[in-house]
Amino acid sequence: MANNAKPALPANKYQDMSKQDIQFLRVTHLRGPNIWTYRPVIEAWVDIGALEDSPSNTIPGLYERLTAWLPGLIEHRCGVGTRGGFLERLRDGTWAGHILEHVTLELQTMAGMKTGFGKARETGVRGVYKVVFRTRQEEVGRAALAAARELLLAAINDTSYDVGAAVAELADMVDSLCLGPSTSHIVEAATARNIPSIRLTDGNLVQLGYGSAQRRIWTAETDCTGAIAEGIASDKDMTKSLLQSCGVPVPQGVIVDNAEAAWEEAQDIGLPVVLKPQDGNHGRGVSLDLKTREEVLGAFELAAKEGDGNVIVEQFITGNEHRLLVVGNRVVAVARGETASVIGDGVQTVTQLVDSQLNTDPRRGDSEEFPLSLIKPSEWGEILLELQRQGLTPDSVPAAGQKVLIQRNGNVAFDVTDEVHPEVAARATLAARVVGLDIAGIDLVAEDIGRPLEAQRGAIIEVNASPGLLAHIKPASGKPREVGAAIVEHLFGADLDGRMPVIGIAGSRDTALIGRLAAWMMYAGGRHVGFASGTDVYINGRKIQRGVCSSFEAGQRLLINRAMETAVFDNDARMILAEGLPYDKCQVGVVTDVTVTPDLAEFYVTEPQQAYAVMRTQVDVVLPSGVAVLNAADPLVAEMADLCDGSVLFYASDEDTAALAAHRQDGGRAVFLRHDAVVLAQGENELAQLPLPPFAAGAAPETVAAAVATAWAAGVEPQLLSAGLRTFAFQSGKSAY
Repeated sequence: MANNAKPALPANKYQDMSKQDIQFLRVTHLRGPNIWTYRPVIEAWVDIGALEDSPSNTIPGLYERLTAWLPGLIEHRCGVGTRGGFLERLRDGTWAGHILEHVTLELQTMAGMKTGFGKARETGVRGVYKVVFRTRQEEVGRAALAAARELLLAAINDTSYDVGAAVAELADMVDSLCLGPSTSHIVEAATARNIPSIRLTDGNLVQLGYGSAQRRIWTAETDCTGAIAEGIASDKDMTKSLLQSCGVPVPQGVIVDNAEAAWEEAQDIGLPVVLKPQDGNHGRGVSLDLKTREEVLGAFELAAKEGDGNVIVEQFITGNEHRLLVVGNRVVAVARGETASVIGDGVQTVTQLVDSQLNTDPRRGDSEEFPLSLIKPSEWGEILLELQRQGLTPDSVPAAGQKVLIQRNGNVAFDVTDEVHPEVAARATLAARVVGLDIAGIDLVAEDIGRPLEAQRGAIIEVNASPGLLAHIKPASGKPREVGAAIVEHLFGADLDGRMPVIGIAGSRDTALIGRLAAWMMYAGGRHVGFASGTDVYINGRKIQRGVCSSFEAGQRLLINRAMETAVFDNDARMILAEGLPYDKCQVGVVTDVTVTPDLAEFYVTEPQQAYAVMRTQVDVVLPSGVAVLNAADPLVAEMADLCDGSVLFYASDEDTAALAAHRQDGGRAVFLRHDAVVLAQGENELAQLPLPPFAAGAAPETVAAAVATAWAAGVEPQLLSAGLRTFAFQSGKSAY
């Protein structure tokens, strides 16, 4: 958080608040791990101007206005570490940059995009701060930052501000731009298992894992969900025919293309009946318990509008509707439906009764965040038909005490997973397999889900692809189910993490050459290898891209490529500061040096310790099973060994380098040069000596040692390292890299 060491000014010395301002000098979205955190953040360079002389405790009414507008600030722990910590800082005196950070976070939370990480740091230039905050979506984060500035200035200058309107606008952005709750639930389950994710589109198409180890989801569809299976599921009659042939109980029914035929078939099947679109889904256009000609004719028109014109007439099954979620070969969640009705009072219309008795339920809403939908009698054909059967319309005024049925078997959002009979679960999984879906929503009707279907004339009525998950994640009642974890386990099993070897090389000394040589040695060993350096991308020795996107985007193109088995990245300090790393974690992290280069002054990095904070980012993201490859000859780089969650491999051109020698004494791995050979050592044991080809003389000795150490850390055997050295063209430019 912002440094609070500056003395507070007496209240009578604060300046004219009407002249105060906050200006953004630069706003950057750091999309990957960065100097602040492992997650994407927005970093804003903020000039608070004259407010540098006006900490919060010198501005009359600021505390009261902020806490009145944003009561949720009480939850911000800040550096104090306890609830109310930020308000304590605000009361005692803190600066506008720090306040801006917390206001931005709170606005995001109020808009439905909860985030908690933030920092504010001085830059060394008076009044200029770096304000950093976590965001899950760049556009929302930028909008929240802009709104936070306006709100804070209004609080400082004691002018009006419409907090509700600002939050509503941000909430609309969250709904339209962020991942849906079902997809987010799956991604969070993957993250809990250390499986990385990449959002591939502005919608809900997400990649889990990297390269050849990746899987893809689109909400409740996966890359194993077949198009043929989806086609079968969308054809209700075909689905029913296949299920029946495999012994799954289904209701009798036929397809018709006109209303009179529907009535004729209804009589043959036996009343009551159900009508629904042949190609419908999500319960649209479905009418239940139809007993008269008028009801059937009206239901036909409704179903025909929702589908392609063909309508299924089928036997009505008595009981409650249930949705069973099948993932792989098991039922992971079950929800039951419920009827919805209102009681008349002789004054209110049906629509008014629905609003006052049903839509006031806090579990109802228009967004996916709510387990129950708002009921709109005048807009839903099924409800209009149901009212018509009772001699009512949405504008009718039911008599006092009259019960009006609004919806039959709707609201399938009441968890009953623990009540399901094993034979019912077995029939549901069989139905999913018959259709061919790896994830399916099985709709069945039964009076008691705890008894076999045959014992109660129950039946499976539909099999749905891309089933909704929210009813199971956030049921209207009952226990939430970890369906995201079940889907992730279905995709990756119990042990896989979706990762391929990722090698990151950070520094300013020959990092591109180190990456090229290391990639070549891995490619010579039979791997499909990608290498990204700046905006250039190589795959298996061929340059496929030059300078058409950012460095971050170039790196991400390797991660989304299904052919990749290993990816190597050249990361300089400027990229880390301006974009963030393109991967979340790496198997091998290499740091060549800590150098304050002139171009870093733009980022307020002018001292070695500041450059150290940048370069350590590469070590911070090494996996516990990974390796940090560090230049033992650079004291600041050698210090990073203590930061690594994995093991450490030191390299140097001189075997007597102090850090390298001490590391070997402790049994660690090391690479160094001796005469015309590269030596690989484990402790005091020298495992291999690789002859250095004459044409390697064009490269600095420590560069060759770094490349060999990198490839060795990535699992390349010594004989393949030697082959890579012999075949790599250091000066001719003819090599694959």
